Amino acid sequence: MNLKITSYPAPKTDGFVFSSENLAKAKDYMARYPEGRQASAVIYLLYLAQVQNGNWVSDACIEYVAELLEMAPIRVYEVASFYTMFNRKPVGKYLVQVCRTTHCWLNGSDAIAKACLEAAGTTHLGETSSDGMVTVREVECLGACCNAPMFQVNDRDYYEDLTPERAQEIVAALKRDETVQPGSQKGRLASVPEGGPTTLQATFGKEGA
Repeated sequence: MNLKITSYPAPKTDGFVFSSENLAKAKDYMARYPEGRQASAVIYLLYLAQVQNGNWVSDACIEYVAELLEMAPIRVYEVASFYTMFNRKPVGKYLVQVCRTTHCWLNGSDAIAKACLEAAGTTHLGETSSDGMVTVREVECLGACCNAPMFQVNDRDYYEDLTPERAQEIVAALKRDETVQPGSQKGRLASVPEGGPTTLQATFGKEGA
């Protein structure tokens, strides 16, 4: 039997709508796709919704995005629940994502995660500190393998070359709502080897470079 669904129940979007600025961004992004293919913009719209909604995607966000894209809400939910970049429940102001993949694990990511939990005052991964400031979770590879172990805070800042002690200091500072300089925490330049660069050391234009 061929069953073709041509319509869906009306979404219930009470409680969430895009700001005028984000609605303009959403429509601009949707316009990049051919007519009838607007569903291709679902990840971008979910990201906009998450940022506007305090860094998590609620059911109301999913329903609203589904309405804009003329998708079945379950289709949008499938995307939001598949990608770990989308938070399906509220998180702290600072989401500390500890990489646990091979390079970081071999360099002590378990100890980093434990140190972060202790500094946050929580006992379980995914739990938010009582002051609402920090949530710690483990994630898969964040692409900074040369500078392992590391974690990412929110959707932008990488903190690399960590020790448990330094991880605790950073999380404690975040709980105080202080700014911490991202990047290597031991002064490494980019991803050069431990002993310093071994190639391309000459300044461009000199010494035959």
